[in-house]
Amino acid sequence: MDFFPAFMTGLFFVWVSMTALWLVSLAIKDASIVDIFWGLGFLIATLSYAANTSGDPGRRLLVVGLVTAWGVRLAAHLARRNLGKGEDYRYAAWRKQYGDIWWIRSYFHVFLLQGAIMWVVSAPVVVAMVAPAPAAPIFFDLLGLAFWAVGFFFESVGDYQLAAFKANPANKGKVMDKGLWRYTRHPNYFGDAMVWWGFYLIALGAGGWWAVFSPLLMTYLLLRVSGVAMLEDSLKQRKPEYAEYIRKTSAFIPMPPKR
Repeated sequence: MDFFPAFMTGLFFVWVSMTALWLVSLAIKDASIVDIFWGLGFLIATLSYAANTSGDPGRRLLVVGLVTAWGVRLAAHLARRNLGKGEDYRYAAWRKQYGDIWWIRSYFHVFLLQGAIMWVVSAPVVVAMVAPAPAAPIFFDLLGLAFWAVGFFFESVGDYQLAAFKANPANKGKVMDKGLWRYTRHPNYFGDAMVWWGFYLIALGAGGWWAVFSPLLMTYLLLRVSGVAMLEDSLKQRKPEYAEYIRKTSAFIPMPPKR
């Protein structure tokens, strides 16, 4: 199957998945389950691409393995962090704001929107699976794998270090500035961006240079929309010492802290 039919098949599976998840959210009155599903949604799309493409078998296996590792880890982390703690404050605020129409607004404003973003960002995955092996694919495959590995390390280790820090009651109200958090204020977001630049490089080896919109969109969202910008607005209000942390620590790309 060529790129466009396979990509549209992925869209169908993403739509079905997000619609089913929305129905569950109505039953349990908790829209924040969409966050836990983010990584798994990419895995569902990827499996649909793998079932409907016939490109280079080695690259297809590589991409499925990388998406599985990234998506399952992220879902497990968010489930441990969020389940049993009630609806996230963002969704709870929207639920209060929109009242009786929140049930249908949440379908478009939360579930379909995230599903659309998920589908668009997944473009390098299907590009990598559709193309037959070019004459010299190994360089970009290995470079993409290296980017993915660095990103996975920063994302997973950063999440673990922050969870351990928060689990200690003595750290309540303090700013996490140890481990990877000493070099970047958001190692998990930096790692997520690196993961998707890694997928793009693998797609680049398959001739998909034009899929660069995927990592650019993901990086923009992490920096300006749902990641760094939104989180830091809240942290600056709740933790006065966060201003000093901002002064000495890189916002995104890991760098030695300023003196």
